Amino acid sequence: MQTAANLMPIPGHVDPVPVPRAMPVREDGKIDLVGLTREQIKAALEAGGLEPKQAKLRAKQLWHWIYHRGATDFTTMTDIAKVQHPWLAERFVVARPEVVTAQVSTDGTRKWLLRSPDGHDFEMVFIPDADRGTLCVSSQVGCTLNCRFCFTGTMRLVRNLTPGEIVGQVMLARDALGEWPSQPEGRMLTNIVMMGMGEPLYNFDAVRDALKIVMDGDGLGLSRRRITLSTSGVVPMIARAGEEIGVNLAVSLHAVTKEVRDEIVPLNRKYGIDELLAACAAYPGANNARRITFEYVMLKDKNDSAEDAHELVRLLRHYKLPAKVNLIPFNPWPGADYECSTPERIRAFSNIVFEAGISAPVRTPRGRDIMAACGQLKSAAEKKSRAELDRLADEKQAALG
Repeated sequence: MQTAANLMPIPGHVDPVPVPRAMPVREDGKIDLVGLTREQIKAALEAGGLEPKQAKLRAKQLWHWIYHRGATDFTTMTDIAKVQHPWLAERFVVARPEVVTAQVSTDGTRKWLLRSPDGHDFEMVFIPDADRGTLCVSSQVGCTLNCRFCFTGTMRLVRNLTPGEIVGQVMLARDALGEWPSQPEGRMLTNIVMMGMGEPLYNFDAVRDALKIVMDGDGLGLSRRRITLSTSGVVPMIARAGEEIGVNLAVSLHAVTKEVRDEIVPLNRKYGIDELLAACAAYPGANNARRITFEYVMLKDKNDSAEDAHELVRLLRHYKLPAKVNLIPFNPWPGADYECSTPERIRAFSNIVFEAGISAPVRTPRGRDIMAACGQLKSAAEKKSRAELDRLADEKQAALG
């Protein structure tokens, strides 16, 4: 039986085999409480010297202040004795990812370039709509999958994000939107999609643990019905995602033939379309009220023909999938090999799928002007190798004569 530690390799810059790695340690040696469960907070307090009974009480209080009220300073935690504030501040922090840049699109979309304590950059995007506000959250720094149409896929995988760095994105967005204390109604941030940088199912444990905190009724309090996890098709992890996380599933399908999907989603060479769709059909909790979303990027003369649309319908019917198809106009980026399908071709494709009784809306591109649209995320501050920096310096020196 395969385990999560020996699943692959697949084509890509870096072998994406999930291997245990030590959590990044802060330079100041303090423990960041964001991303820890109640039990982990209690254990950290006990390790610092508190009695178990007191540690349990303090852990409950800290949980409330961190996740319900958004506090980052122990001195604001009024039900914790003042004498204990310096003790906590000496050992712990309640941190957020560092904001490197924050941009706002002409359509209101916001994009943040964030930096971890060990100096790695990743991005998150907030998309406001009239009836909802969706936060697009990253799970990795970079990506291994090399999907040919995706700008993020041109990055190397640097490392997985920790539960704290994943939850921290949600908390930072709440900070920016002024949404503390946590309220069940009337807030702008209503939905989360794990569709930022990285493949969530290659960072399964951290994504699961982070989303449990997000869904906790005494914490960030977001319903699992409001959270969607998107995968490019890591088939062995799909059932576990349904059982252990239980959020909505989205699948980056993007093609209906082996030849085309092998090209644009290289993971298809490992887990093919039929294997992927069979795993989707078995996804726990999938039904007509909780349909699986199939993402389909529209690439001119590559996957956008009437024949492709009819084959998509055939496949979804064959596997009896409760499905919705999101048609995504290709978002251009520098050096891309593809063009977006024409509006007429996209409309015709959508109509064929709709007429078969399957919802197939065309997603309106958002945040294109700040490179925040689907498939455009890539750290502007992506680090160059030492050799590349040396080469650029040599070229600059030569140009100066």
